Amino acid sequence: MYYSFPHQWWGKVGMGAAVYASAHCILLPPSLLQPSALYSLAPYGGGYFMGNMADQRAGFKTMRESTKADWDIIVERYQPFARELPDRILGHLKLLGGDDGGFLVDRLHHSLLTATLAHKGGEDEEYVVCALLHDVGDTLGSWNHPDVSAAIVKPFVSEANHWMVEKHGIFQGYFFFDKIGLDPNMREQFRGHPHFERTARFCELYDNPAFDPAMECAPLEFFEPMVRRVFEFPKNSIYRDTCHT
Repeated sequence: MYYSFPHQWWGKVGMGAAVYASAHCILLPPSLLQPSALYSLAPYGGGYFMGNMADQRAGFKTMRESTKADWDIIVERYQPFARELPDRILGHLKLLGGDDGGFLVDRLHHSLLTATLAHKGGEDEEYVVCALLHDVGDTLGSWNHPDVSAAIVKPFVSEANHWMVEKHGIFQGYFFFDKIGLDPNMREQFRGHPHFERTARFCELYDNPAFDPAMECAPLEFFEPMVRRVFEFPKNSIYRDTCHT
């Protein structure tokens, strides 16, 4: 019995000598394959692909020609990437630090203070994390930050909390839109929506007053475990059962 390897393959055979098949597939007898926990054999097109799972890549150039073996590789590599999402979110939140935009506090401090007020107000952990991240879209969504923030939290939170984050910009406008030539009652278009009062309350109690540098404010480290718990497992995603471990 022989195993064939495609031209993309790098591996180790025999006494550890590196082998690279540059133009054509090569045939190797099992006796030359050095067993190792770091290496695996997996179907790859007409043959097998051998190598460290962390280094393997799918072989298709169009999605139409992909195989289950290709997607096994992709899912395997996607899982650790997805588990690092809380780190990326916390890192992106830190980008708000140092940018005050003309306010008395910078954007990070405002986010921390909003979350601090929500925590002191007795809100549950998911709500507090939404309060912390309600403006995380500021950097990449400078003209629609609530939409960006809402998209980030959507797979992990309730529909009510997602709607609150998504619409908070319009509801916050109740307190200042008249100063910039907009309608402060813009939120009235949503009057009667099941989450109208929830969002109005969020802005009234937590978002609106969170610009006071003299108020007690918890550090980001206080909220980090909450972020990690909320983003540990998606509630709403078509990929949840396929890609999550």
